[in-house]
Amino acid sequence: MSSLSQYMQLLLLVILLGINGVVSSSVEEYKTYIIHLDHSHKPPSFESHESWHLSTLESLSSSPGNAQDMLLYSYTHAIHGFSVRLTPSQLYELEKSPAHLATYPESFGKLFTTHSPQFLGLSEKSGIWPSAGLEAKGEKMSNYQKTPRDFLGHGTHTSSTAVGNHVLGAGYFGYAKGTARGIAPGAWLAMYKVSLSGSITSTDVLAAMDQAIADGVDILSLSLGIDHEPYFKDVIAIASLAAIQKGIFVVCAAGNDGVHNTTYNGAPWIMTVGASTLDRTFTSKLTLENGLLLEGTSYFPESAYISNAPLYYGKDHAKKASCSALSSNETVGKVVLCDGTDDLFSQIEELKRVKAYAGILSTADETTLFPNDYTFPILILPTSSGTLVRNYVTKVANAKVRSIRFGLITLRKKPTPQVADFSSRGPDPISPTILKPDILAPGVDILAAYVDTPFVEVAGYNLVTDYAIDSGTSMATPHIAGVAALLKAVYPKWSPAAIRSAMMTTTYTLDNNGSVLIDQSTLLTATPLEFGVGHVNPNKAMDPGLIYDAHLQDHINFLCGLNYNEKQMKVILKHGHWKCSEKLTDLNYPSFMAIFPNTTTSQSIKSFKRVVTNVGEDVTTYRVSMDIPSTMRVRVEPSVLEFTKKYEKKGFVVRVEIGKQAPNLVYGFLKWTDQHNHIASSPIVAMKM
Repeated sequence: MSSLSQYMQLLLLVILLGINGVVSSSVEEYKTYIIHLDHSHKPPSFESHESWHLSTLESLSSSPGNAQDMLLYSYTHAIHGFSVRLTPSQLYELEKSPAHLATYPESFGKLFTTHSPQFLGLSEKSGIWPSAGLEAKGEKMSNYQKTPRDFLGHGTHTSSTAVGNHVLGAGYFGYAKGTARGIAPGAWLAMYKVSLSGSITSTDVLAAMDQAIADGVDILSLSLGIDHEPYFKDVIAIASLAAIQKGIFVVCAAGNDGVHNTTYNGAPWIMTVGASTLDRTFTSKLTLENGLLLEGTSYFPESAYISNAPLYYGKDHAKKASCSALSSNETVGKVVLCDGTDDLFSQIEELKRVKAYAGILSTADETTLFPNDYTFPILILPTSSGTLVRNYVTKVANAKVRSIRFGLITLRKKPTPQVADFSSRGPDPISPTILKPDILAPGVDILAAYVDTPFVEVAGYNLVTDYAIDSGTSMATPHIAGVAALLKAVYPKWSPAAIRSAMMTTTYTLDNNGSVLIDQSTLLTATPLEFGVGHVNPNKAMDPGLIYDAHLQDHINFLCGLNYNEKQMKVILKHGHWKCSEKLTDLNYPSFMAIFPNTTTSQSIKSFKRVVTNVGEDVTTYRVSMDIPSTMRVRVEPSVLEFTKKYEKKGFVVRVEIGKQAPNLVYGFLKWTDQHNHIASSPIVAMKM
């Protein structure tokens, strides 16, 4: 029996789609709230939290009498409290209760797939028990809607990425044919889905996390996010800290905003995942009559072959050249070159309208179309290749396409991996002193299982696929969840922080050209603000040598350093008993983020304390080395760590110094190396803000 089977890891993928609406009364408007209560005020006469919550609602002078109709969820594990529909008068009265800690108005979030549900043409169906969201709006659900099945596909895709079993002959309409499998195919899976429509509500997210903690899952994976809020207002951060205290590893998507200072789910007890590209691309090959061979991008879902077709380009008319106003008299049965700034989706629709045979779209941005946008035989060429086609078609009287072949795969593309253009970047908007995202994992063109729902329409026919290609930090996150399951199987007693550290200190930051990872959006060298500590390396993570561990008191000290007041601390920690042994804005974290004021006119120094635990050989010696630029000075004391037994701990101090002439962002790497080939690497980032 495998180690995974022995420990039977229970992996949770929370794929949440929902919306709680507004119900109007004739007097006051009802809105949805999460009410956070102080558990110590619960009278012992109540057998359950729900009975206490119902009694609390029934005691309101303005209560309609049936509290069960008002109550949406009771929470016991993620927080103590409930979600409810209230009028302003009822909320005002409830907030006067001595048990009241905080009120969170219903907030809305999103899935972190680059796919948008509207592109799929789906009805608002998706969910594992999403009753509260829709029924709060007064909508009735059919028995079909109440089933635990996934109707949107996002949950199926992410779940199978993490723990899917081996499936022979998987593929997407001929693309990526082969054996599909998840990262940890021996793990157990529990999916918690909370609503039936395309948005996410905080009440439903919290309910799923609350139930997952109660069920005793080992890993919580969330491919979604809600608004950026301080931790005492962030239900994902609050529920995740409750999960961490139960030994549950929490991993979340960093978001798809694609610019700096936009990372989601950045609490330091959450592992935050950015997305990278693969070395595999889906392509088509174009051969012109003059013999010129060009390769482009295409996901057209048929193994079509076009040969000896006339080539058209509206060279004397700007709108025809850009395929924004074509004439069917000129384009019927021809391959049309589109060379303009109009969005590619509109160009495809125009090609279909004028009954073109196929399309060649020349663009500087090859990443704007999704696989299910390829409803017509097109290939995307970069501008440099498109220029070659334009030069040919404008100089030859009867330009022709010798052939276009679809359904091809290009492997070992260089340079890869790259930071995906959509992946959210740091610094974190809530805690910039913690480097986020933490890590990169594959999140572009991920093939995984899908639901039997129409995925793409071609020539008026809806095509269905068992496996689909999707992109987003949603897709990157289950890769890390799967690696965490493997680590949990090998090291069942490790803390969530230890599991995170094993992955973070064993990453790589060089692509398959041997250069530092590239940012896909700029094609320039990326930095830790884009890639965190680097790209996950699962095999190395299984034997990290050293780990940076952290426990609840470390997180309490971090929160104390944020100067939260007593009530805010109580909201996050779920209880009123804690002690600030230190006030820190840093943690025993596997990365270093030094923030300096951008007005500094002199040398600036930041110090960090770290403790590492030996999880390798009993007797070993680690020596420090650094790869840093000339504009940064780093001193580590001591520079040698000698261990005489496994799980022994050693501390060290890192001092980071930058000069007044240093750029706004500078970074390097600190590495601990022993004689057993262990290398524990950490980025050191200095940033002026």
